[in-house]
Amino acid sequence: MNAREKAIAALEARIGHVFKDRELLERALTHPSVTEGARPTRHYERLEFLGDRVLGLLTAERLLALYPDEREGGLSPRLAALVNGQACARVARRIDLGPALRLSPGETRSGGRDKTTILGDAVEALMAAIYIDGDLDTARAFFMEAWSEEFASIGQAGALDPKTELQQWAQGRGLPLPSYQVIRRTGPDHAPEFVVEVSVQGFEPEQGRGRSRQWAEKAAALEMLLKREGPR
Repeated sequence: MNAREKAIAALEARIGHVFKDRELLERALTHPSVTEGARPTRHYERLEFLGDRVLGLLTAERLLALYPDEREGGLSPRLAALVNGQACARVARRIDLGPALRLSPGETRSGGRDKTTILGDAVEALMAAIYIDGDLDTARAFFMEAWSEEFASIGQAGALDPKTELQQWAQGRGLPLPSYQVIRRTGPDHAPEFVVEVSVQGFEPEQGRGRSRQWAEKAAALEMLLKREGPR
């Protein structure tokens, strides 16, 4: 296993998803510079287009849960701060995406593995690849963890944990505390996936998935929060 293969394996472990479609993953990690002066090679630009939309959806969904009374004018600046190229590049650096990228020799020599533009584009492509290879819940589990520090940076740190918010919401209505139950655990030991169900009295149970029990519980709590305006 060469250095890049090791970097890709480590990346999959960090994001909590082992790709079934290896070609899709390779495409998500391939910079357009690789195609210059060479035979046609599929790169990440089309995936980046989709990933930008998936990221926008997940971010908007999360903001609605965190700020249930905020108007659109207050949500839009937060959305922009969370999905811009700088934020995406910071996420890419946290998951150490750079070493897994496939770049041209020239781009590699010029420091492409740490360029903000390349990292920002690549993490959007990776988001799309996770969505395609898995599903929206898989992409959401990655997003919830990978963007947690970005949400902290826009304030309201105390409201960032959906489990805490759901607990406060239930207590404020005189309801018993939410309860969580692991429904199943799948995947290899180095990249497990948990499915957790959360129950709140008077509401239908909701499920969430994540690479740890803790993150699956948070994802389930978020699902419940998104439906908390439903019938009581």
